[in-house]
Amino acid sequence: MSANKEIIRRVVDGVWRDRNFAVVDELVAQDYVAHDPTQTEPIQGRDGFKQWVGMYHSAFEDATVTIDDQIAEGDQVVTRWTGRGTHTGELMGIAPTGKEVTVSGMTISRLAGGKIAEEWELMDALGMLVQLGAVPQPATA
Repeated sequence: MSANKEIIRRVVDGVWRDRNFAVVDELVAQDYVAHDPTQTEPIQGRDGFKQWVGMYHSAFEDATVTIDDQIAEGDQVVTRWTGRGTHTGELMGIAPTGKEVTVSGMTISRLAGGKIAEEWELMDALGMLVQLGAVPQPATA
């Protein structure tokens, strides 16, 4: 496994499985930037990273993320992942539903100096909203 893949794994396991935010200080660049279409502004810095993850931890107390696949090329790692959790807290204005949710996504991470410097996040937000009952199930063709 490449060193860059291992850095991503350590952050995913540390933050999502172990709830250890010290790993963010160790492996995420101070000037980190993330682009997530579910957010109105880019996520900035380590504190922004921690707040973003904290939002999901608050909404899904039992949240876990499993890495399904990774591809590394140069300074970039693409990670395909699956997130699971029970909706026990407010999420972006949606009151807790108690529903179990499974969401798939992919993240492209750019590393510099052994730290995650920038990321582009895509997840099945519509699928999550359907599972939460916040939007109706789309009609099938």
